[in-house]
Amino acid sequence: MTEQSVAEFRRRARSWLAANAPGQAGGDTSGGEARPVDVAAQKAFQAKLYDAGLAGITWPEEYGGQGLTNAEQIAFSEEARNFTLPVSAFVIGLGMPGPTILELGTEEQKKRYLPKLLRGEEIWCQLFSEPSGGSDVASLITTAVRDGDEWVLNGSKVWTSGAQFSDFGAVIARTDPALPKHHGITMFILDMHAPGVTVRPLKVATGASPFNQVFFDDVRIPADAVVGDVNRGWSAAVVMLRNERITIGTSTRPRTSPLSYESLSALAARLGRGTDVGLGRQLAELYARERAVQLFGQLMREESMAGQDPGPRGSVGKLAGAELALFAAGVAEHVIGPGTVGYHSDDQELAAVITAIIGAPSGSIAGGTNEIQRNIIGERVLGLAKDPGVDRNIPFNELRVGTQRAKQN
Repeated sequence: MTEQSVAEFRRRARSWLAANAPGQAGGDTSGGEARPVDVAAQKAFQAKLYDAGLAGITWPEEYGGQGLTNAEQIAFSEEARNFTLPVSAFVIGLGMPGPTILELGTEEQKKRYLPKLLRGEEIWCQLFSEPSGGSDVASLITTAVRDGDEWVLNGSKVWTSGAQFSDFGAVIARTDPALPKHHGITMFILDMHAPGVTVRPLKVATGASPFNQVFFDDVRIPADAVVGDVNRGWSAAVVMLRNERITIGTSTRPRTSPLSYESLSALAARLGRGTDVGLGRQLAELYARERAVQLFGQLMREESMAGQDPGPRGSVGKLAGAELALFAAGVAEHVIGPGTVGYHSDDQELAAVITAIIGAPSGSIAGGTNEIQRNIIGERVLGLAKDPGVDRNIPFNELRVGTQRAKQN
């Protein structure tokens, strides 16, 4: 791929976005939490992206992708940063289950699911966390029991983004409790419309409900829905968690995001705070941090698109992004001033900033807490000694985990 062809692709992407993207003003406020997702509109926009050759840019053509290089993907990402694209419903599927199926799925699974995901015909979610597990995903107690040519799923998942409008989900369940907790787990493709699947919204501090708790009551899953190998689902989960952290760590907030440097510096000027020296220093540091996160994310994107696995360094990007959001929220509070606490106004710009401030701490929890990311960085990036894992070789059904505590008392 020549520099000229990449430049031409960039021009084409810029032209298409200018003509078809909804606009540059407004932006999202906190990961798409501020307003309900218009699923029909987002599916229509994703289909237009696909028809324009701007979806699945680096995915293989035989699975619906464009078969292009990381250079085109980076060019598109840089141009798209000038817009707030209505594609939040597809972020999970395209960033996590999609790449995992691309890496571990059967040929039939790839051909059945990936093209429809890219074209916006189907939406996906990820079903990992459980109410009793906290950050220890491997302590999951949701079960899948083989019954002839099917598996029967029972249990519950929590903090599932987008489950309320998803068509499919990637779910991990315990299939052999006699094995240690990181074994005996299997990943499945779950039809979210199957009998026995119940989705209940969870309201967060912003007042929105971006997350859900999902219940499974004797849900039947066909045997060919296994992703990877039976009882080796933890390996598949690690692949998806890696993709999740890379997706979060390499994501670029639109320039119109309420907590971006550009938005907050413009707001400071509008509120007459442009000459505040202390605030100016904070804004300068925000710019530097924002740029550092962007450049690190670009490095990881280039590596992953070139076939180099960034591995656990995805946690570096994820942690940096979470800390950037918290720092930006602090700068925003300084911009608005004491009125932040008891704010009441019809000013939509200020309301968006307040909502983003409230939602900022969620980034230090979602996708793995900051503490978990620091452990991963310390152990797998820096090579520090691991915490002792006293339960690693003990059969799961002998552990006092989740509801098993009550059963053993």
